[in-house]
Amino acid sequence: MPSTFHSIETAKRSLFTQTAALNTTGHNIANANTEGYTRQTVKMRASIPMEAYGINRSNVPGQLGTGVEFDAIERIREKFLDSQYRGENTELGSWTIRSNTLDKLQQIMNEPSDTGIRKVLDNFYKSWSDLSKDPESVTARTIVKENALALTDAMNHMSKQLSNLSTDLTSNVEAKSSELQSYVNSIADLNQSITKIEGLGDNANDLRDQRDLIVDKISKIVNVTVTDTDQGYNVNMGGQALVTGFAPTTGINGAFLQAAFASNDLQGGEVHGMIISRDQFVADYTAQMDNLANTLANGDISVTLPKGSVLPEGTVLNGVTYTGTNRTLQSDLTVTVKGLNGLHQLGYTQEGKDANGNMVAGKPFFVASNNGGTITAGNITLNTAIVDNPNAIAASLRVTGTAPTEELVKGNNTLASLMSNLKLNNFTSVSTGNKATIDSFFSSMVGQLGIEAQEATRQTQNSTALVSQVETMRQSVSGVSLDEEMSNMIKFQHAYSAAARFMTTFDQLLDKLINSTGVVGR
Repeated sequence: MPSTFHSIETAKRSLFTQTAALNTTGHNIANANTEGYTRQTVKMRASIPMEAYGINRSNVPGQLGTGVEFDAIERIREKFLDSQYRGENTELGSWTIRSNTLDKLQQIMNEPSDTGIRKVLDNFYKSWSDLSKDPESVTARTIVKENALALTDAMNHMSKQLSNLSTDLTSNVEAKSSELQSYVNSIADLNQSITKIEGLGDNANDLRDQRDLIVDKISKIVNVTVTDTDQGYNVNMGGQALVTGFAPTTGINGAFLQAAFASNDLQGGEVHGMIISRDQFVADYTAQMDNLANTLANGDISVTLPKGSVLPEGTVLNGVTYTGTNRTLQSDLTVTVKGLNGLHQLGYTQEGKDANGNMVAGKPFFVASNNGGTITAGNITLNTAIVDNPNAIAASLRVTGTAPTEELVKGNNTLASLMSNLKLNNFTSVSTGNKATIDSFFSSMVGQLGIEAQEATRQTQNSTALVSQVETMRQSVSGVSLDEEMSNMIKFQHAYSAAARFMTTFDQLLDKLINSTGVVGR
């Protein structure tokens, strides 16, 4: 048999449960714009009815209910969508960094434009063409010198920008490693706190939200997989553990992430994009620029020296040493020389005669600023002898007489013309052996960069769309809908009001029973 106060107890349970539901609804509304917050709901159920089956069960018909109670406040979360989101977020992180890096490389290359390397090269060749029209002009020689300096400065500057970009990427890897270490430590701490709270029988919903948000952020930095265990999340990057229960991995730094990349544990995320950008994109274009500079200076080119040209004493071409009267070519001669430097050394300057009475031959036009090292885009510079004296520029291939009465043929422009025509000559790449004009080498580099940048942009856009799609699906499950919460609030409010009215009604009934029964006839 139910007690006299059974209905009061039923109303009380209802009031407590609806209050919890209203409080949870208010919590949801308050956190509608909180990053990483997951909608919560009160799990209601009918309390144990009267009477339970047993030997002393009464014969009163029906099983009388005892009201409502709640056994948990739960998050509405879909683990499958979390896993999908993190996978797509990892791809987005990597492609975003790659796309940004390639955009920066395009800015460094600055092509097509009126201020890029191609324009400087055109000006350099044009200055040789102008010199061929007036080979004795000091002004024309000075213009050649200045355009050569402009070319080397442009290459030096581009090389420095590439080096700075590489350094920035390395610094960013270190910065991201520190961020990752902080997140890993936080997850281990949260694992411990969640385990303690849930060991008492409650759901640590808000702490779980914080932990999931941190994992989401980690997924943007590196690829992660998550396993939920009795001691919380185990977080792994490929085969590398980042968090195991309460124990975070320590010593996460740039070297740690570089080793993970080398072992193929690091397969995505911003750090992956940074390492790819630095070690592939920036390193490749740095190498191509170095090759361009060295090829211009020393790459094999085939030129035809016209009949009547006089080669400097002791010149060796095609295995033949030219000396004495043999120096004068009796017919056109096609030879292979070592780039612009090799061609320049076949001509004569306006510096006068050497110690043997021969006209001074041209010197290497471009040199390495580190005194004899391999020419690169970073160290290529104009020979200081030419910088100090534009008359050291060779423009002629003709002399008259023999030492010590040898004299330069004034106005001869043979070498200057050959130099101006190098724009159309095929150079043999120093590093690859491929043959093309310098402009073609540079154009192919710019074209490659454009295609890679376009592909990275496409992949970034695709990844952004996928992340947005999965996040929309997550929000449809876990996000707070203010309209829905307002509807729930009204529903729980009405239920609370009805339960209060129910309690008031039985209070009045009990008052009548207790205070009015047995007073007849008084």
